[in-house]
Amino acid sequence: MFNFGQLRSRNCSASSLSRRALLQAGSLGAVGLTLGDLLRLEASGAEGSPPAKSVILLWLWGGPSHLETFDLKPEAPVEYRGPYRPIPTNVPGIDICELLPRLARQADRYTILRSLHCETNDHGMAGTIGLTGSISGAISLGGQTQPGRIQPTHGSIVSRLLPTGLDLPDFMTVGGRLHQGKRGIAGEGASILGASHEPFRLDYLPGEGLRFPGLELNDGLTPSGLDARRTLLTRLDEVALQIDRSAETTQLDEYYQKAFSLLTSQSSKEVFDLDREPEQIRQRYGKFRFGQCCLLARRLIETGVRFVQVNWSSHVEPIEDTGDGGWDMHDRNFQQFQDRHSWMLDQAVSALFDDLADRGLLSETVVVAIGEFGRTPKINGKAGRDHWHHCYSGLVAGGGLRVGQVIGSSDRHAEHPILRPVTPADLFATVFRQLGIGTPELTDIDLLPAGEVIEELT
Repeated sequence: MFNFGQLRSRNCSASSLSRRALLQAGSLGAVGLTLGDLLRLEASGAEGSPPAKSVILLWLWGGPSHLETFDLKPEAPVEYRGPYRPIPTNVPGIDICELLPRLARQADRYTILRSLHCETNDHGMAGTIGLTGSISGAISLGGQTQPGRIQPTHGSIVSRLLPTGLDLPDFMTVGGRLHQGKRGIAGEGASILGASHEPFRLDYLPGEGLRFPGLELNDGLTPSGLDARRTLLTRLDEVALQIDRSAETTQLDEYYQKAFSLLTSQSSKEVFDLDREPEQIRQRYGKFRFGQCCLLARRLIETGVRFVQVNWSSHVEPIEDTGDGGWDMHDRNFQQFQDRHSWMLDQAVSALFDDLADRGLLSETVVVAIGEFGRTPKINGKAGRDHWHHCYSGLVAGGGLRVGQVIGSSDRHAEHPILRPVTPADLFATVFRQLGIGTPELTDIDLLPAGEVIEELT
């Protein structure tokens, strides 16, 4: 189902019509060009080629509790351990929360990182660290800006260094812009890499369908009007003659050309149409927002998109989001986790692993599931857990990585790593290695590695 949204118009003459305005079009489908076969040929035909071809980042905005998911402490005092018990997985010696039974049956497909840590418990700054590997340029909830240049987000780096060369974005984000309160976070975009490597944003809302948050119909254009492709192309060409051919303009042109392709290719609309999926598959993922967004991510990866980021929510708070609600559970942590978050996470991520594996895509697709930090091991007075950046957990799977293991461990209260501490930068340095991106490739685009490869994963 496609949502065309609310149409808006402005009084603009044809001579002043901008390329941006022409392409402010909402909720039309697009990609239609299939890249899966090309990637598989690329993998089989290039000796020594990198094992991974694409990435799905499941961004659990707000900070999931590691003690309720992948690092339970049943022997800890009651004020730490919470009400849930660990259950064995299909890998001997690895236990996870009893509320994640589907994931427990798939532990041989992923690795648990139990020793992640970062520099801050501020959502905005920790979010920047998680999405870029660096605190440089991060903005706190109070508005303080860290020194240095904001680094490109992981997806933008992949887009820049591994272009497919086809008329579809190499980096897509499913979900709105991340924010805390009314303040957006730094580090979601391309930074110095330029506009053509910004994420192309999509969203899916149950009952409404697919939406393109950054594309709305303006200047009197209508969905049917976009079918007048020849007329629109002529107008775009007229505008192009008026544009200064600066480097930035060229990058914007490339971005809008891809957007235009998405909007006007009739055959390409099918990739975004989740109604084309068998009902059994859609039910397997779950008819809630995160589940259907994970399904959309699989469809995009199968089509050839290099990097898909799925935002669980756009706001950190569980009660202030139009999607499934963030993970910032300062109160009623256990009630909210049990009623919504646990089974949604369990169903959607396990379905994604199954679906990718069934289609032969898991071996060439890295899947990462993390938030910006964890929650305080000690339960607060409101039956919740507060921000905790000293130690937290994440999952990583696919893409030729070593799986069926736990890397790192925390102390008896899950407060600090005691074995093999790692950072988000280390994790994505490892993901980049699987994609064939190393120090030479990064330095060629004026970047430096932010972390060290986690050798146990490769």
